[in-house]
Amino acid sequence: MGLTDIEDVDIDPEGRFKYILIKTIDKQSKESKFVVRGYADCDYHADIYDRASPSLDKAGCKHKCVGGGRILRDKDNKTVSVFGYSQGFGKADHSV
Repeated sequence: MGLTDIEDVDIDPEGRFKYILIKTIDKQSKESKFVVRGYADCDYHADIYDRASPSLDKAGCKHKCVGGGRILRDKDNKTVSVFGYSQGFGKADHSV
């Protein structure tokens, strides 16, 4: 397993929720990429990281949360708004 086995984005299909940006690094090849995770049922950004970490570990990657914020995803209008910050991890680079 490696970076190619990790989904770039895993967020809830609709609603307003917290998200985090994670930098992942393949332990063997040293290649890296950013992944986004966000779930409405997580009250804190750290809860999202706790949920995402096991699958990243299983893929053989080192990882670090580099920030967070909020997402407003409107399925019907096909829009996604990214804004805000995480008190624990700081503001993610929303442009990533």
